Amino acid sequence: MRTIDECKQKIKNGGEVTRQEAIELYDAPLESLCAAADEIRRHFCGDGFDICTIINGKSGRCSENCKFCAQSAYYNTETKEYSLLDTEEIVRQAKYNADRGVLRYSIVTSGKALKDSEVEKMCAAIRQIKKEVDIEVCVSFGLLNEEQFRKAKEAGASRVHNNLETSRRNFPNICTTHTFDDKVAAIKAARAAGLSVCSGGIMGLGETKEDRIDMALSLRELGVKSIPVNMLNPIPGTPYEDNERLTEDDMRRIAAVYRFILPDASIRLAGGRGLMGDKGEGCFQSGANAVISGDMLTTSGYTIESDMEMLCRLGYRAVLCNG
Repeated sequence: MRTIDECKQKIKNGGEVTRQEAIELYDAPLESLCAAADEIRRHFCGDGFDICTIINGKSGRCSENCKFCAQSAYYNTETKEYSLLDTEEIVRQAKYNADRGVLRYSIVTSGKALKDSEVEKMCAAIRQIKKEVDIEVCVSFGLLNEEQFRKAKEAGASRVHNNLETSRRNFPNICTTHTFDDKVAAIKAARAAGLSVCSGGIMGLGETKEDRIDMALSLRELGVKSIPVNMLNPIPGTPYEDNERLTEDDMRRIAAVYRFILPDASIRLAGGRGLMGDKGEGCFQSGANAVISGDMLTTSGYTIESDMEMLCRLGYRAVLCNG
């Protein structure tokens, strides 16, 4: 068994941790693990911190049965339902975020995939954003094909978000209306269209530590460099409403091990951060170096202003990382 320091040095020398080493790291003393992960972060990423925001561009009545999701039509939740927002509102919020120092703005829509007509409408909104606002645009439009992704890129999008959600082994326990391979195919299609990719998952779905590690290894294999790490916020009405919440130390451990597996990635705290009393600060000292700020899709987050103050206090700079 390699020690934490041996694994750290291996990574700093250009090597990769194995699956078995990652499993052993997961059980290592927390404070030593987190300190080493933060050292790896500084070595590969410096003081750059990637802060992005999202807009819920289409809400509810999703055809998919993801057990964690308040927007699924399968479950009785209190989520608002509406069709695609108009261009004016999407551009207005892009300006609002850019004025507060946000460098990347993501349009997220519910559903398995937007229809061609909806893609065209969103492309019009993206073009207007790029005309009026100095901000990078990310899109999360579901399981699109390469041609649809290419249209988004031509309109001005630079990144696609599409979470794996969990490991290949555990995915059928989470969702049965599409597959892990469907997710992988969409990621590869986005990459083929010339877009960078943001993909991660949700912790607290009943997965094992091996599942958490295997998802990170899949992301490493796919070459993904922006990794959202969500903590499940159990939503009433979903099958996971009674799941036990993870702790801040659980999330610190996950962030640290992910830094060992993905040393030069933007490891991004995302949904569920509103449940953390420290706003995720412990994770940002344990290997994480990115965040989704503001409100999430169906739950509240932290304000852009408070996040900017925190990252400045921790010695970070807001920059665009990893494309």
